[in-house]
Amino acid sequence: MIPLGSADMDWLATLLQEAGDTEIMPRFRNLGDDAVQEKTSAADLVTEADVAAERMITAALLARFPGSLVIGEEAVSDNPALLDDWSKTDRRAFVVDPIDGTFNFASGVASFGVMLAVVEAGETVAGIIHDPVGKDWIMAEKGAGAVLRRPDGRESALRVAAPAGAMAAMIGSASWQYMAEPERSLIARNQGLGLGSVGYRCSAQEYRLLAGGHIHYVLYHKLMPWDHLAGSLITQEAGGYVRRFDGSVYRPEHLDGGLLVTPDADSWDIVREALWRA
Repeated sequence: MIPLGSADMDWLATLLQEAGDTEIMPRFRNLGDDAVQEKTSAADLVTEADVAAERMITAALLARFPGSLVIGEEAVSDNPALLDDWSKTDRRAFVVDPIDGTFNFASGVASFGVMLAVVEAGETVAGIIHDPVGKDWIMAEKGAGAVLRRPDGRESALRVAAPAGAMAAMIGSASWQYMAEPERSLIARNQGLGLGSVGYRCSAQEYRLLAGGHIHYVLYHKLMPWDHLAGSLITQEAGGYVRRFDGSVYRPEHLDGGLLVTPDADSWDIVREALWRA
């Protein structure tokens, strides 16, 4: 397998932008009554924009990288077996979330993103998150740092926040919606121990805040690969610390165990203790 090069990363970034320009933004605040459907609940939606963008991205990836594997959120929704042992293949895998934050998109709220991760030999080696509204990207290759790329091509390094030292000085995001009781109420209550909280219902934008040094932690219970592989790699390359709730390393095959991401290991310990405090 030939490693991805800078030209490939540029091409992938442009592909996500083209999906945004042609399939997503023309439908934003312009969806017909039959263009939005529920999947598992009224908070778990799919729109015709999700389907069209994923179809476009998948076709382009397979044309440029023949023999690769594409794991798309909507394809897996139709065929859950696609997730069976996908990360153990020797084929390069592209993991795609055509619209992260579909609830926001369908509601006309400009907080969503297009996410793509590249997995090789069971390791996430690249991640890109595109904002179709702001028309910029956060992106990283493993071992090469993370950057914000602006619409004019200028890049600046991303860096997580300096450790705050105490929960009372931290701002963060905790997605407790999929947790079972009593943990759900415990986490929701203990967010109040921090300086503040944000909740965008969009991991693309929450990882952007974290990798850019604007907040101190994010917590997720549900671990679908398209929601977290790109953002967790970008945050790590920005200096952050990524672990599941039990302290183990997060890997592409993990679908459970939760995820807590902070600027460093000490901050992780502080947030972990505070949020689960009885």
